[in-house]
Amino acid sequence: MIEIPIILLAAGQSRRMAGADKLLQSIEGKSLLRRSALTALKTGPVIVALPPAPHPRYEALAGLDLTKVGIPNADEGMNASLRGALAHTPPEADAVMVLLADLPDITVDDLKSVIASVHEQPDHLIWRGATSAGKPGHPVIFDRQLFDELSRLTGDDGAQSVVRAHKDKVCLVPLPGRNALLDLDTPEDWAQWRSQRTT
Repeated sequence: MIEIPIILLAAGQSRRMAGADKLLQSIEGKSLLRRSALTALKTGPVIVALPPAPHPRYEALAGLDLTKVGIPNADEGMNASLRGALAHTPPEADAVMVLLADLPDITVDDLKSVIASVHEQPDHLIWRGATSAGKPGHPVIFDRQLFDELSRLTGDDGAQSVVRAHKDKVCLVPLPGRNALLDLDTPEDWAQWRSQRTT
């Protein structure tokens, strides 16, 4: 069985972090970006979309066996990252997983659950992590049949238009709590999340 490559989206600008970089915030001695990459590497080959070099995020990934892709037009938004990373997907891949780098609670088991659903529910084209209450989130796996549509996306709405166009072919995979949805975009988000981890 061919492993599903994982596109880790990490080229955003952290505009809401008051000058800090959310992906370089430390969790248990590792940056969030490195932590996310290590989680992804335990389930498949990883392609990371990054801002153009030089950038501190490259140093955060030092020594890891993954493909780093600088996105020259990252200012366009998420879909520039998606297009750029998708171009590095191995030609033999039957699907690709898209994972946001700023999901601090996502686990290896979560990723494996979504990957397992590809094989358990093969009649779908999209397999998507959801909260335990069923609200769609990440990661999202896209069948190769959708790669052309993904490669034509522009703007910053991610692949939502592709998901909507194939909503009858989406398999939601409930993950624990809010693992699939919780991201940390502001200093206040980080403070609240850290306080909950210590209580």
